[in-house]
Amino acid sequence: MKDRELPLRYGINPHQTPARAFVGEGRMPLESLASAPSYINLLDALNAWQLVRELARATGIPAAASFKHVSPAGAAVAVPLDETDRAAALVPEGLELTPLASAYARARGSDRLASFGDFVALSESCDIATAKLLTHEVSDGVVAPAYDKAALEILRQKRGGKYVVLRIDPAFEAPPTETRDVFGVTLEQRRNDAIIDASLLQNIVTRNRTIHETARRDLIIALLAVKYTQSNSVALVRDGQTIGVGAGQQARVDCVRLAADKADAWWLRRHPRVAGLRFAREARRPDRDNAVDALVRGDLSRSDRDQLRAVVGDAEPLHDEEKREWLGKVTGVALASDAFFPFRDSIDRASRSGVKYVAQPGGSQRDGEVIQAANDYKMVMACTRLRLFHH
Repeated sequence: MKDRELPLRYGINPHQTPARAFVGEGRMPLESLASAPSYINLLDALNAWQLVRELARATGIPAAASFKHVSPAGAAVAVPLDETDRAAALVPEGLELTPLASAYARARGSDRLASFGDFVALSESCDIATAKLLTHEVSDGVVAPAYDKAALEILRQKRGGKYVVLRIDPAFEAPPTETRDVFGVTLEQRRNDAIIDASLLQNIVTRNRTIHETARRDLIIALLAVKYTQSNSVALVRDGQTIGVGAGQQARVDCVRLAADKADAWWLRRHPRVAGLRFAREARRPDRDNAVDALVRGDLSRSDRDQLRAVVGDAEPLHDEEKREWLGKVTGVALASDAFFPFRDSIDRASRSGVKYVAQPGGSQRDGEVIQAANDYKMVMACTRLRLFHH
């Protein structure tokens, strides 16, 4: 039974003990190389692993994900970072990024506030550069198909040996049927094995029909992100990474508002006045993240200003006019929705965050109004006919 079971520290909450993970047949595909995961750690690891594995397969590029509470705070493929990207992602000076490390820097940099205490998934063997990057971040654990020997030793020292390091069998395939017990009732369904690739983008319903290759890649990333995000969900993607994920909202327009607000904050972090900040030498990375968020967000209390002054001195928040001008420069953003848009309001909001490419299932009674909204903004919209709810 030992090769079929993985002990867990506790269940969803610390008082829910004992807890374990096990398989009914075959071998457990996961092995703990350092510390023991919790129930939520394992939920994050298994969902995040599926996401990065499918991202790498769909794009042919190494992928990484930063997961929190069973949804991606960020997901990305290995697109090189320029100096502005490195600064926004708080990549340590002098650290040479490998493709895999670049993917994680982008995934973590998608939403650094939400990624605090994340669980990381890597599509490739964890190398030294990625392990070194992880040592600088507040994170609970990582799952990967393998680890370079030196990288594993680095990770085993993180958090005094309490950092969770999981190795997953890359050849493992889950059974076609999955079950879940809820309040003594067992639910059963076919696993969501839908393939996400460029074939889903062929049914273009707008007058603008041109999808450039990078936009096609970004739409695939967005579709895969919502496939593994708690529904309702919407994802915005640019430059090979999510820049805003709206998860678990009851109203679709709220998903878009949440994702778009996060995307706006991602873009504002690249404003020259924010990118040029000089942080106090003793400021920790979470303090820097909070300071940047405060400067972007504005509307600060006296306490906020006192904390901000300790990190960035007399730097002032971005003014509304500065925000509007800078946000007007972003374009080429890809958006995917896990279900249809019931009204055009979602498209209206998305347009203000630079969205130019949309992938959604279609099938609403108001599809005509939604498509007209996309035409109004000269967007390209593909109807995939594939719903991607995830619960």
